Order: sequence, then C-alpha cells, then structure tokens
Amino acid sequence: MDKSCATELARAAGVNLWKFRGRELLPVVQGGMGVGVSAGGLAGTVASFGAVGTISSVDLRRLHPDLMERTGTLEGPDAKAQIDAANKEALDREIRRARELAQGRGLIAVNVMKALDQYETYVRQALESGADALAVGAGLPLDLPDLARDFPHVALVPILSDARGIQLLVRKWEKKGRLPDAIVVEHPRLAGGHLGAAKIGDLQDPRFEFDVVLPEALAFFRQAGLEGRIPLIAAGGISSPEDVRRLQGLGASAVQLGTAFAVTCESDASLAFKQVLAGAKPEDLVEFTSVAGLPARAVRTPWLDKYLRLQERMQKAAHVKTHCTMWFDCLAHCGLRDGNAAWGQFCIDKVLGHALAGDVKKGLFFRGAGRLPFGTQIRPVRDLLEWLVGSVVPANQPEALPA
Repeated sequence: MDKSCATELARAAGVNLWKFRGRELLPVVQGGMGVGVSAGGLAGTVASFGAVGTISSVDLRRLHPDLMERTGTLEGPDAKAQIDAANKEALDREIRRARELAQGRGLIAVNVMKALDQYETYVRQALESGADALAVGAGLPLDLPDLARDFPHVALVPILSDARGIQLLVRKWEKKGRLPDAIVVEHPRLAGGHLGAAKIGDLQDPRFEFDVVLPEALAFFRQAGLEGRIPLIAAGGISSPEDVRRLQGLGASAVQLGTAFAVTCESDASLAFKQVLAGAKPEDLVEFTSVAGLPARAVRTPWLDKYLRLQERMQKAAHVKTHCTMWFDCLAHCGLRDGNAAWGQFCIDKVLGHALAGDVKKGLFFRGAGRLPFGTQIRPVRDLLEWLVGSVVPANQPEALPA
C-alpha cells in the first residue's frame, strides 16, 4: 500500500484524510507506548504508509545492547547521570531509525510524559534529533511552547481528556504566542496505560465521552475565533473504519490507537509481549492506581495478581527511599520512592521492562479496554491501516471482521 493507494482506499470507504503541518495524511496516529514498545521500528513503519508514527521516549536504552551493557548494572550516585545520558543517546538513535524507515513519508512524533524526571531533557533531545512532532501527556504541558521556542517547525500536540483541560491549556498557550498544532483527546475509560483521570472512580464520568468532549471543544474553538485551526485526535477504543467515520462525524480529524499497533509485526516489543496483549479478554483487564498516582489499565497477569494481593500491606509500609530502586529517577514523583502510601508501590520502569520481554511473572502489560481489530492475531501495520481507512479485510483472515 503506497500513499496514493491509501488515499483511494480511504475515500472509497468514506474516511477523510487530514491535513497536518502542510501534509495530507491518513487520519491515523500510532500512540506512544513505553517502555520500548513503540520505538523507531514501529513509528518509522507507520509513517512510511503516510500516517503518524510515535516513539515513546521512556528508557529506550533497553533496546540497545551496547547501552545496556554500559549502564544495566550501574549503582551508586554516579549511575543516574550515566543512565540518563544513555537514554538520550537511545532516543536520538530511534528517531534517526524511524526517519530512515519513513523515507520522508508521514510524520515522526515523540511522546514524552510530563511526569518524567527527565521530561525537559527528552523534549530537547527530540527537538534536536529531528522529530516532526512532540506529543505530551501525563500532566498539563504548559511549558512546552517555551521549551520548543527555537523549533517553530515542530508540531506540539498535548494529550488531554476533557473540554475543560483543553480550554485551560489553549488559553495558557495563547499568552505564550503559540497554539497547539493538534490535541489528542484520550478517553480514560477506553485507553490503556496511565489514564487521564484523577482517580479510578472518575473513569465513568460522562465528561470524558467523545460525544461530549469533541463538540464542547469545537464550540470553544468557535467562540475563541480558533475554528479550523486546532485538529482534534480521538484516542481510545477505536478498532474499525466505522469508529473512524463516527469520530470524524463528531469533529475529530484523526484517531489514535495504541494497543492495536503494539501487537503488529513491526512493534518493537517481543513476540511474547504481543501474545499477552492480543490474548487478553475484557475480563482479564484490571484498573488500579499506578506508581504515578494515576488510574491505570493493564492485563491481569501473575505479577499483577500478586501485587494487588500485597498492595495494602505494601502501602502501610510505605516510606521514603534514599534513592530510586533503579538508581535513576524515571518519574518526578513516584509512590514507591517517595513513600506516598496512596500511590502504587512498585518500580514502573522495572515491571515495564520485564513486560517488554514478555515475562508475565514479573511484568506489567498495559492495554486498552477495546477489542482488537484482528482478535488474537498479530498482523502487519499495513493490514491494520488498510482495515482502518479502507475496510480491507486482510488475506488469510479466518473470519469476517465485526462491523
């Protein structure tokens, strides 16, 4: 599938392309997934088909044996600086790898969590290494226009979940002389990973529903004289061309998917990781409070079952640690390190690293709540994009895909 073919498929299926930063793109964004799930290989492949591929910036050294050999066993006060430097180098490598695969097609974005200790470092590295766009969530990135001031050609894309947050951020950014180039509207009830709600009880709040957020955001844009200037990208629970058309009908320009791309052949995670995500049923998913204090959604695995059994005991024993258990600060605020008893009591980087390798006994596997387009099958990015924009059922598909 080349760009012209994709364009024809989308138009025939009633799916609109979108114009973003002067380019006509497929209305599909691959979400950022760490640790190491969406790196240069996946992002570059997605972009090569004329869509937006996203690299997650978190602890990318895990994908580079030489960097892990250099830093994997470090301890002591000097470890943090060396590990942070290795992760900067890994991010630069992955952006270059993605751009080589994309060959000038689509766009390459980098996802950076505002909650990271090295948030500003990763933002600057992504800018300097040639990312086309920055996507930032896990907190309000009110400082992003300042950090990217010298890179006006790089698109800035905050990730938010309700219309109130959108209005607040846009007003704050306007005072800095910059508007978001697009906004990802992530539905906490449907997305995977860390979710954009204050607590688990808020996940069902109707203010997060797409048919509430999208019209309210568009109404605000009209009132503020910004109509047509800030595209909205709906994220969470999308698995079919019908979903894409429905959300475009509500005012979204594009859609974002995470888990569906995590289980493609080109995902940077292990085959075992993909099999765990693809094989999970709705009843296998668990919502809990993560180490960052945010609600999270993941697959119930032996590790997660054990953690949830011990969670109350661990929270009662929570205390401030003199250093991070991994000898570097992946999060600016961490329940385990900071002794916050109301937050999760585990090392997020360590368990996501085990998940990357497919280890269900030690790993945490984030997953979206929706069904996957191809069920338990692991298929190429090409198949996923052709299905989403063109309703094309891939060859050797045993059953017709659900409408």
